[in-house]
Amino acid sequence: MKEKLLSSIACPKCFGELDYNEHAQNLTCRKDGLIYDINDGIPTLLVNKAKPLELEEQA
Repeated sequence: MKEKLLSSIACPKCFGELDYNEHAQNLTCRKDGLIYDINDGIPTLLVNKAKPLELEEQA
């Protein structure tokens, strides 16, 4: 993802900062413990499509 895009998006739930994981192609909100997937370079910033962080860390 482009740095300019990353600096302008936020978590849709808390409006906080998202961490980018280039290898896994996802964005993480540590505050809410949610992971948002990136598909074909487009982040899916929908709370109902997010995965819980603790499930991803166990994998």
